Amino acid sequence: MSHTADRPAPPDGTRSGRAAAALRVLAWASWDWGSAAFNAVMTTFVFTVYLTGDAFGGKDHASAVLGYGLAVSGAAIALLAPVTGQRSDAGGRRRLFLGINTAAVAALTALCFFVRPAPEYLLLGVGLIALANVFYEFANVNYNAMLAQISTPASIGRISGFGWAMGYVGGIAALALVLAGFVLPEAGWFGATRADGLNIRLVAVFSALWFLVFALPVLFAVPEVPRRPGRAPAGIPASYAGLARRIKALYRTDPHTIYFLLSSAVFRDGLAAVFTFGGVIAAGTFGFTLTEVIFFAIAGNIVAAAGAVAGGFLDDRAGPKAVIIGALAGLLATGGALLALGPDQHVLFGFAFDGTLTFWVFGLLLCLFVGPAQSASRAYLARLAPEGEEGGLFGLYATTGRAVSFLAPSLFALCIGVFGSQRFGILGILLVLLAGLLLMLPVKPPARPAKTRRRATRRPFRR
Repeated sequence: MSHTADRPAPPDGTRSGRAAAALRVLAWASWDWGSAAFNAVMTTFVFTVYLTGDAFGGKDHASAVLGYGLAVSGAAIALLAPVTGQRSDAGGRRRLFLGINTAAVAALTALCFFVRPAPEYLLLGVGLIALANVFYEFANVNYNAMLAQISTPASIGRISGFGWAMGYVGGIAALALVLAGFVLPEAGWFGATRADGLNIRLVAVFSALWFLVFALPVLFAVPEVPRRPGRAPAGIPASYAGLARRIKALYRTDPHTIYFLLSSAVFRDGLAAVFTFGGVIAAGTFGFTLTEVIFFAIAGNIVAAAGAVAGGFLDDRAGPKAVIIGALAGLLATGGALLALGPDQHVLFGFAFDGTLTFWVFGLLLCLFVGPAQSASRAYLARLAPEGEEGGLFGLYATTGRAVSFLAPSLFALCIGVFGSQRFGILGILLVLLAGLLLMLPVKPPARPAKTRRRATRRPFRR
């Protein structure tokens, strides 16, 4: 399966042609900038922290409910992902589905305004976030598929990286505005006081508008793909039958690609959980205020981006498998330190650590290792992909990732339930990362001679 047919002709070389191509790229990347309001503000560092506070029945109970809610959404994504992917490729309605799913995310996000700080609103809040997460992943399928429409084989890596960078920077911008306009002031924008959680409920409205406004350009600047004759979207049974045939053929010709897809699906779910539950753990276990969580989020995004860049240089020298294993080992070490030290005071390496300093030091180290693991994982598969089959292999990469996206949330919630403390949710995440590392060890690395050819097309992993 290849997206070659969707790719544009090379720019005509005129100033107007280059300007039009640049405008399409900016419009496409604007969606990533806007989606950061959902990723960074709603699901990671602000709204889920609010949702797992004591007002919703206690941090441990609320955190467990959130974990199970996200696990259910992950299972729904795994069930329906083949259908959405096939429609994106063959239905001729890629832009339409992107718009519909984006609008659904924005609407569900805005409805979070009605989640008041009381236990009876917990299920409403978790349900809205979980359902919005499903529609966000469906939108993301269509958005990623558009990359082939606004790039050429010579520019696809740069453009993909630019979109990823826009997501990081957009997250920082959205968090900074939320901090200045809704969290820090006693009475922020639009009369956003802390009474009845109004400031955070208004953050949900702000996030919905931010996403919607910055998502609009791509819907006007990037044309719709033509419908492919004889390739109408299939239902769920047919989609899974086709997926099974694809995996069987790949296993016969290159079994280590299958092994890598399985191992990466597991450890990528652990990587996602680091950000999904990072703010929740910072507030509930280490006593961070919402303001401190947002400051940490801004620093964490910067560190993660820097780690991805550094990991790229190491990738070219040592190979992606070494980078992935090193990053996962670093995540286990720093996450283990967070779990062992906890919020108590300790003396470590001659320094006195309290809960705040512990989380700042080891939490930022976690972010540092996440970036290289993500970027090297994408680069690994780019080296494995046969010429002309990159699209199909990356589609399978996305599908396998979604198929296990319930693992980390489930273990996070389960460990809280078993040990009776939110702190041990960290253990659930570490178990997923450890499983991914163990599955990765026997996987054969890409052949080194392919490095030169692949280096020009290496693409960073999309979040």
